[in-house]
Parts: sequence; structure tokens; C-alpha cells
Amino acid sequence: MPDALKGTWVQIHKVVLKPEERSARLPDDTKKVPLEFRLKGFLTHDANLGDEVEIETLIGRKVRGKLVKINPMYDHGFGRPVPELLSIGMELRKILGGEDSVS
Repeated sequence: MPDALKGTWVQIHKVVLKPEERSARLPDDTKKVPLEFRLKGFLTHDANLGDEVEIETLIGRKVRGKLVKINPMYDHGFGRPVPELLSIGMELRKILGGEDSVS
């Protein structure tokens, strides 16, 4: 039995440009890695993880890529907190003579 059936919400991955195909105008560290994308949509046929599949996006685009997730969650983050930035708001209030209750 396949991992995912036709119509299942999935995520695909595809390499758009290999490092050697990228623009010479990019910074060196950027040129060293491929340009990739991940996209979510509905499977157009049954498939297993790792298979090359076609999906249909919410706006009707049909796109091919490697099946990497089944029923992927929506998640978004801003990365780990930067300790040096955490106290800026409180320090600025003190400098500007703002709230006295800030410790």
C-alpha cells in the first residue's frame, strides 16, 4: 500500500538550480549551494515518500518534485533568540525616560 493516496495534502522538494548553474554575481557562500524549493499541494496520484510526484497547489498549479512530507504542518519561526537583542527594548525605555516599572 502506498504511503499517500491521491488527494492527500503533501510537501514536495525540488532542486531548481545546481550550484554550477547559479549566477556568478551571487556571494561565494550562496553560489556553493543549490537553489531549492519546497511546496505543498494535493497529490495527483498514489505515491510513497521519496517518489517523484506531481501535486496540484491550492491555486491549481501542477508541479513535480520529490515527496518529502505527508500532511505537513504549517509552522513558522524566527529562529533562536539573540541574547544581545533581548534587552534592547528595556534599555531604550530607560534611556528615553519611559516606563518606570521596567526592571
